[in-house]
Amino acid sequence: MAETLLSVRNLVVEFPTRRGTLRAIDDVSFDIRRGEVLGVVGESGAGKSITGAAIIGLIEPPGRITGGEIHLAGARIDNLSPERMRRIRGKRIGMVFQDPLTSLNPLYTIADQLIETIRTHIDLSEKAARARAIGLLDQVGIPAAARRIDDYPHHFSGGMRQRVVIALALAAEPDLVIADEPTTALDVSVQAQIIDVLKDICADRGAAVMLITHDMGVIAETADRVAVLYAGRLAEIGPVGDVIKAAEHPYTVGLMGSIPTITHEAPRLTQIPGSMPRLTSIPPGCAFNPRCEKVFARCRAERPVPLRRPGNREVACWLFAEEGADERPGVQAHG
Repeated sequence: MAETLLSVRNLVVEFPTRRGTLRAIDDVSFDIRRGEVLGVVGESGAGKSITGAAIIGLIEPPGRITGGEIHLAGARIDNLSPERMRRIRGKRIGMVFQDPLTSLNPLYTIADQLIETIRTHIDLSEKAARARAIGLLDQVGIPAAARRIDDYPHHFSGGMRQRVVIALALAAEPDLVIADEPTTALDVSVQAQIIDVLKDICADRGAAVMLITHDMGVIAETADRVAVLYAGRLAEIGPVGDVIKAAEHPYTVGLMGSIPTITHEAPRLTQIPGSMPRLTSIPPGCAFNPRCEKVFARCRAERPVPLRRPGNREVACWLFAEEGADERPGVQAHG
């Protein structure tokens, strides 16, 4: 089994407000192994992007990590000073944001931005850094990279800008790449190309990718495992094929049932009633219980603990407690 690269344990992220403290991430735990793509899915507001931001140390104040630990290659990183975290960010963890225009400075050429990033983290001459930058652009599929490198961001299409952002994220050969909605607003053919680039990162370099998205089609094409978040909690995690074909948590079942397919002729798609609760009104027990068709008394009173399931899966749902599934020792509830 591949070595664990990232370990997130009992992560809690809170935002103090005038109405009280909002818990955006509530006791979330997962691992990512080297060479693996972990997909993180859920509705808008489920906590996907905040989880990524917490890992890379970019939680917007006054938000902060108030519980749990984050380990990268065995070393704890959530308690580092801003300066030490800045050295890890870019060098060991690369970030691909949803909107490439927010990641690229419109006043500087692509060459300027890539070369600066490379030389910040790697001791190279200007000439060597430029050659590396051209190689990165070529790696992510920018045609005529040696010529296009001196263009400005507005000279590129949305898909090409996203490739440039991926090249920036790879500039210092990080161990982990966090990709936050990297294919949103791109057409299907460009999505497929971006997916191929992310998969190649793992295959060629042994890096790990945390792929944050709401698009289950992208997850199915890209991820090895998938983690399903709901209201800041982990509902289910397991191999992507198992979760897609035989989801167990009622929320995941609803998500999978809402995806149209070309092979299954259903009279209508599954609809999950209601909406995800606001952070100010998370219900007691399981956060999903007001929307769940299989809810019973325990769901409304006790928060589910993570239960091991066959096939290297975990599900935070009381429906499986009577089946003798093992509870993970020493870890609090997740979903």
